[in-house]
Amino acid sequence: MAPRPEEPRRDATGSRRGSSRAAGNRGGEPREPGVGGISDARSYTPRGRTVRESRDERAGFARGTGREDRAARESGLPGRSEREERTAAARRTTGTDQRRNPRGGRSADPFRPALQVLDGGRTGAGRTGRRAAPATRTTVIRTVDPAGTPGSEEPPPPRRRTPRPASAARRPVRKPRRAPLLADSRRRLRLGTVLTLAMFAVIGIRLVALQAVEAPAYAGGGVADRLRTVDLPAPRGAIYDRDGKPLAHSVEARYVFADPTRVKDIPATARALSPLLGIPASELTERMAPRTREDGRESQFEYLARGVDIATARKIMALELPGIGAHRDERREVPGGDLAANLIGFTSPDMVGLEGLEARYDDLLDGEDGKRVFEIGKGDLNAPIPGGYRETTEAQPGSSLTLTTDRDLQYRTQEILSDRMAKVSGSTGAAIVIEIPSGEILAQASHPTYNAAAPDKSKPTDREDAATSFVVDPGSVHKAITFGAALQEGVITPDTAFPVENSILKGDTWFSDTHKAHGQRMSLPGMMAYSSNVGTIKIADQLGKEKLYEYQRRFGLGQRTEVGMPGEAPGRLLPPSEWSDSSYGSVPIGHSVDATPLQMAAVYATIANNGTWVQPRLVKETIDPNGKRTPTKPPATRKVLSPENAAALRSILEAVTTVEDATGLTAAIPGYRVAGKTGTGWRLVDGKKQPGEVASFIGMAPAENPRYVIAVFAHTPGGGGGAIAGPAFRDMMGFTLRHYKVPPTGEKRPEFTVYPR
Repeated sequence: MAPRPEEPRRDATGSRRGSSRAAGNRGGEPREPGVGGISDARSYTPRGRTVRESRDERAGFARGTGREDRAARESGLPGRSEREERTAAARRTTGTDQRRNPRGGRSADPFRPALQVLDGGRTGAGRTGRRAAPATRTTVIRTVDPAGTPGSEEPPPPRRRTPRPASAARRPVRKPRRAPLLADSRRRLRLGTVLTLAMFAVIGIRLVALQAVEAPAYAGGGVADRLRTVDLPAPRGAIYDRDGKPLAHSVEARYVFADPTRVKDIPATARALSPLLGIPASELTERMAPRTREDGRESQFEYLARGVDIATARKIMALELPGIGAHRDERREVPGGDLAANLIGFTSPDMVGLEGLEARYDDLLDGEDGKRVFEIGKGDLNAPIPGGYRETTEAQPGSSLTLTTDRDLQYRTQEILSDRMAKVSGSTGAAIVIEIPSGEILAQASHPTYNAAAPDKSKPTDREDAATSFVVDPGSVHKAITFGAALQEGVITPDTAFPVENSILKGDTWFSDTHKAHGQRMSLPGMMAYSSNVGTIKIADQLGKEKLYEYQRRFGLGQRTEVGMPGEAPGRLLPPSEWSDSSYGSVPIGHSVDATPLQMAAVYATIANNGTWVQPRLVKETIDPNGKRTPTKPPATRKVLSPENAAALRSILEAVTTVEDATGLTAAIPGYRVAGKTGTGWRLVDGKKQPGEVASFIGMAPAENPRYVIAVFAHTPGGGGGAIAGPAFRDMMGFTLRHYKVPPTGEKRPEFTVYPR
């Protein structure tokens, strides 16, 4: 389309074309050019074009049309019908002259603003002609009369409006609809901008949340899939003897396992592993057999062996057996085998203490495992990622224990006890060696014993510590308590002597002596040497049951020593309120009393320590992982006898190993003075007396200045315990004195009078 000229086109009369008619109004009055009325608005065609026609134009058009029609008829072609003429007349719009305002202003035509908008905003300006209609529409051919051209003097006659039919009603003028808000480009731009900014804001907020707030969770979730954790076992603390020699310690080992889902040939694999692990092939086959766990899944891990030597594990891995692997493990080693096994105890394969000191001090000995966490790749890159996540928590080894025991003395004590017990088919035996004045236990042996490195091959009764769990009726070794209490309370003196009958009646029970005195006056050393029941009962009658019970408690009976062994028995004493008439005869001589060998050994240690009871001690110090040594708290002590009375009692006890035909001659040690006492009692299980007897001997040496106390107890179901206790004591004490280089006694043995005049 050609650009519209800025200056409106004008006709000959000076009026703007397309905005007013050339003729006057209906009344025939000529109108000023450029002024139009409502007809001008109606003559505006839908294509925005105003057509002004003069009478000549209409006449020329009619003539032309008539000529065309006649030519068409003459040529035999159809001409225009009346209806077509009306249609063409309706499509043609005629312009009218704009009626001037009387004041010379704008016309009051209400459609003028709309015409101005449609006309490009020019006031009073007519729209320029539009291009010809498309060829597809019926084209109205107009011929312009020369009179309508510029220079014509005669104005064209006014056009008559075609009257509307009376029946045709005027259509109501519809108010134009408001365009939707979105039709405004500026609104669309603003809305699009807001939506875009909102979208970017949501994305930005989400990115910030992912990168800042939720980043650790997502990062952790991703890293977790690439992390591998390797446990760093913490070595269990060791147990040493008093000289730092290991009694039990842990060494690095390997455990061998099988994944039943990957083992291809179970019988062949079992045969290959059997000689290396020392386990029958049938047992290995059973362990490798596929099985279902409690959660319904197939088991992918089964132990084949624990604590395997590293060299053996390497040989197994060199076989490259499918489904067989090895991993770091810990094995508890007991260098002495059964050395102090009942004392030390043992652990489970998982290094948990189950018996003895291993169980009692498990929290101290057990370390805190560490771990190493690192990133690995996948597939062929299944290896630590350089520079990747890596965190190591170091393992904290357990603390160690230093015992008061002497490994060499422990070994010799166990050996002597086992040999003596084997000669008489003894069932249970115990031996304790206590150092004076510290109260430290230098050796604590039990029979039977076991190999702590292979505890599963022993019976539960073999693993008991007889010194603390072996409850006995002590018998005559209890008489030292009765004599000591009487000396301390002043009931008797070292020179006391009185007639002793062969028997005495208490309640309905007769108590007799094995060595008959026949009513003769007998000294206190003589009563002790021949273990007189009648003389001891008569002394207890003067002492009284309340005092005797009091001294039993002060000497440590009826209560645990708290030496540190699990399962220690407290023993039991008969309160004075529960005494029967026969109790006045049984209790003073060591019957109706429950005690352990360790409790009775502590009684004689009190006598050897000048009358001061010292709590027996088995653990000397602890050693933390850094090597710092911490001594155990000092043992509890209490005064029981005066030093003078303790010395007098030691002298009375020395008669047992020196007086002719005394009960303890087999316990005498050449070159040393020995004080002690023999005893014969019963073994009690749940308060019931067991068949056989319990023979015992408890003594000290050198008697003039005791350094060590040794107690030996032996339960012999068939009797003959006396042949065990005395000789076993002699051998143990002799080795102890030589081991610690105690010089022989320089003084002569005292001379005792059994029956003074």
